[in-house]
Amino acid sequence: MSVVLAEKSKVTLDGENLTLEQVVAVARFGAKVELHPLAKEKVVKSREYVDQLIAGNKTVYGITTGFGKFSDVFISKEDAKTLQRNLIMSHATGVGEPLASEVVRGILLLRANALAKGFSGIRLSTLQTLINVLNAGIVPVVPEKGSLGASGDLAPLSHMVLVLLGEGEAFYKDRRMSGRDALAQAGIEPVVLEGKEGLALINGTQVMTAIAALSVWDAEILCESANITSALTLEALEGILAAFDPKIHAVRPHTGQIETAKKIRQLTEGSTFLADEHHPRVQDAYALRCISQVHGPSGDAVAYVKKVVETEINSATDNPLIFPDQDSVLSGGNFHGQPIALAMDFLGIAMAELANISERRLERLVNPNLSGLPAFLTPNGGLNSGFMIVQYSAASLVSENKVLAHPASVDSIPSSANQEDHVSMGTIAARKARSIIENTGHVLGMELLAACQGLDLRSGKENLTLGKGSESAYRLVRSKVATLKEDRVMYMDINQAKELVISGKLANAVKFELDRKGIPLA
Repeated sequence: MSVVLAEKSKVTLDGENLTLEQVVAVARFGAKVELHPLAKEKVVKSREYVDQLIAGNKTVYGITTGFGKFSDVFISKEDAKTLQRNLIMSHATGVGEPLASEVVRGILLLRANALAKGFSGIRLSTLQTLINVLNAGIVPVVPEKGSLGASGDLAPLSHMVLVLLGEGEAFYKDRRMSGRDALAQAGIEPVVLEGKEGLALINGTQVMTAIAALSVWDAEILCESANITSALTLEALEGILAAFDPKIHAVRPHTGQIETAKKIRQLTEGSTFLADEHHPRVQDAYALRCISQVHGPSGDAVAYVKKVVETEINSATDNPLIFPDQDSVLSGGNFHGQPIALAMDFLGIAMAELANISERRLERLVNPNLSGLPAFLTPNGGLNSGFMIVQYSAASLVSENKVLAHPASVDSIPSSANQEDHVSMGTIAARKARSIIENTGHVLGMELLAACQGLDLRSGKENLTLGKGSESAYRLVRSKVATLKEDRVMYMDINQAKELVISGKLANAVKFELDRKGIPLA
C-alpha cells in the first residue's frame, strides 16, 4: 500500500484511466482538469445521436418522457428544456451540513470523468462548464443527507448542478454565496440544459464514490500508521517478537497477515526494548500477539475495496445509456450503488477493528497491572492524571465506531411509487465509513502518544535502543510533541498526533529511514 501523497498536477480525463491518486490530487490539492481529445469526440458523437432522437420525437426514457413513475408521460420537443430544468429543481432536496469541499471537488471530477466516457448524451459545452467550475475553485453547497443510493445520488447531485444553472449556493474564495454570483465572479456563463442533460448530470453514484475514493486513500495510510503505532507499543510493553516469526504466518498464508508480520519485524529490527529469551512471560495478550491477524485482514479488506472504487470511478453510471454506434439507447441499472455500498460497509468494519485493537493496546499501556509502567504513564501520579482520560476518549471513539459500523447496505426502502423498490443506501455507508476513519485516526494518534510516553518511561531506567523503523517514528513524534512530565492540555497533542497518523507523514518518515538503511518496507 502506497502512502506517497498525491502531487498537485494536471489531470486529463478520458473516462477510462482515472486513478485514486489523481482523485486526491484534484479533490484535496487543487490539481486542474482537462478533457482528452478522444473524450471530446465521444461526447460530441453521443450528443449528436440524442439530438436526432429528440428531433424525431422518438419515445426514449428521460429524453422524451418523464422520470421514474412518470416514465409513461411523453414530453414534446418544445418542453425538453423545461423538463430537464424542472428535474434539477425538484430533485434538489438534500438536507444537513454541506459536504466537505474536498468531497464536492471529488464529485465534480468523477461526474466529469463518467460523462467523458461518451455514453450519457450531454453536450460538450455543458461538460466543459462543469470542468470550468471545478478548475475555478467554485464548490457547490451540497447537503450531506438525502440520497438513497439509487437511482444514484439524485438529491446531492442536483445541488451540484444547481450551481451550473446559476441557482443554489456555492463556496467561492472562502465565501458562501449564490450560485449565480459565484459563476459571475469566476466569469462562467450559466448552463441552459437541453434534452437528456439534467438526467445525465444527476443519475449516478458520484457522491458515494467521491467519499469512497478519499476514504480508501486515507484507509491505506491508516493501515500503515497502525502497524507503526503497534510496533512502538510492542516495544514499550516489552512484547515478544516470536509471534511475528514467518513460520507461524506461512502456515496460514493470508496476504495481509504475512505482510503485517514482516513489517513488524522490520520496524522493530535491532530493538532492545523487546522481551529477550530470559523474560518470564511466554506469550503476550491478543492485542499484541495478534497484531498480524487483525491488522492484516483489515489491510486485505482495504485492498478489495480499492479495486471496487477504482472500477467505479471509471464507470458510466447514469440511465439511460447512449450507444450511438449500435443505434441504441438502453435503460438499465448502473446507477445502483450496491458495489460501493457493500464495499463501504466492509471498509468501515475493517477500520473500526484497527481502532478497537489500538484502544486495547492503549489500555495496556496506561494500566500498571498490565504494563509494568507507572499508572497512566505519569511519573507523579495522584497530583497528575497523565494519560488516564486519553484512554477514556479512545474508548468513546471505538464505541461510537461500533454503532457506525452497522451496515447501511442491508437496508432498503421503496421510492417513486414503488418503481424504485430496492435502493443501496451507499452514500450513507460511505459517510459512515468516513466518520469511522476520522475516529480511527484519533485513536491511533492517542496510542502513538502513549507508546512514546511509555518508551520514555522505560528508557529512563535502562539504556535501550529502538528498532530501525520505530526509532524514526519516535523522533518524528517528539519533534512535534514533548514528553509528558506534568499534566497539560492534551487535546492539542492528540490533534498533532492524529495529523501525523492520517496525513501519511508518520508512514513516510519511517519508509524514508528504512530505505536509507537498506530495509525496504514490505
